Amino acid sequence: MNESDTGLRTRLVDAGVALVAAEGAQALTLREIARRAGVSHGAPRRYFPTHLELLSAIARRGFEELAERAAGALADGTAGPRARLTALGRIYLEFALDNPGMYELMFRHDLLESGHLGLRGTSLPLFGALTELVGRARPEADAPLVAGALWANLHGIAQLWTWGSLRLATGQADFTPLLLAALDAHLGPEGGR
Repeated sequence: MNESDTGLRTRLVDAGVALVAAEGAQALTLREIARRAGVSHGAPRRYFPTHLELLSAIARRGFEELAERAAGALADGTAGPRARLTALGRIYLEFALDNPGMYELMFRHDLLESGHLGLRGTSLPLFGALTELVGRARPEADAPLVAGALWANLHGIAQLWTWGSLRLATGQADFTPLLLAALDAHLGPEGGR
């Protein structure tokens, strides 16, 4: 692929990232991405033979951004595993709430299962870090199982918060008490209380 091909490929993904941010995952049609990138409606097929490949490239950007945001919490060697899990949970929820369209796209089962661009491999390192921290916080537990349950809980908080259901049901002004309750539920109360 030459430099101009790489540039157009990047421009298509950039257009998709902007579109999902502005209008949500449902707006990501090949025609609209091409229009926003300033190319013919057939041009995306030259670089992304299927729609799923283009959507995977856009979702990959979301995983890269989430990983970049999480890097600080994961690298803080001075904080204990519980504090790092709290920071990671906050980053995850903030990302989901700040980027609802991208978040929805990133976790589409068809994209993750398609194998395009190694998207599954892009998503797994963050889960691996979560599992490692859970294992340090609860050495007696089946860390992948507890990490999966915690992740599902965080994912549910993000989705229900976006829909407004949790604010209505709990009366909470922000998600922090829910994050802390989820950590308590999966790790045990902080300090053994």
